[in-house]
Amino acid sequence: MRGYFGIGIEGASKAMNVGSLFRSAHAFGASFVFTVAAAYKRRDGRRSDTSDTPTEVPFYSFPDVESMVLPHRCAVVGVELMDEALALPSFRHPRAAAYVLGRERGALSPELLARCDHVVRIPTAFSLNLGIAGALVMYDRLICLGRFAPRPVWPGGASERPPEHVFGDPRFRLRAAAFAEPVPTDDTPTGSPSPRPDR
Repeated sequence: MRGYFGIGIEGASKAMNVGSLFRSAHAFGASFVFTVAAAYKRRDGRRSDTSDTPTEVPFYSFPDVESMVLPHRCAVVGVELMDEALALPSFRHPRAAAYVLGRERGALSPELLARCDHVVRIPTAFSLNLGIAGALVMYDRLICLGRFAPRPVWPGGASERPPEHVFGDPRFRLRAAAFAEPVPTDDTPTGSPSPRPDR
């Protein structure tokens, strides 16, 4: 699957929930995990994060929203149970994304919502456990952007194999092509230096 993603939480208070989220993130192939304005002790988080994710992938602890620095063109996707948010099954995940969930007994702060490029909600009657909500978002990303065989028409039906990847013709950058040696023509004097564009 092309692209990358990270996932984190704002204002966490329960280390076990954060550890569970990070463990799921590690299983789903997250490129990084983070907290924002959170009192998270890794020692306590290890009780549920049995894979010790912060030792396997980069872990960032941002003291506040203003200090949250993400890779260039990495979309911030807030996960919040609010009417204005887009339902997760209708959301097209960005190729590069950082998902952020709100605190256990609260919501994403207005400052963080202002940083979000997208806000999605899991269509449930009430809020879910932090670790479960994060796992659902990451699973939805996996089935949305991954290459899997289509589901059968009826339960228990045979599933088709996913189509084989087809490599296209090579692409050359325009800048590199501009400095390539020109192809000689009949009116190019023999032995004269080949003209090159100004650099």
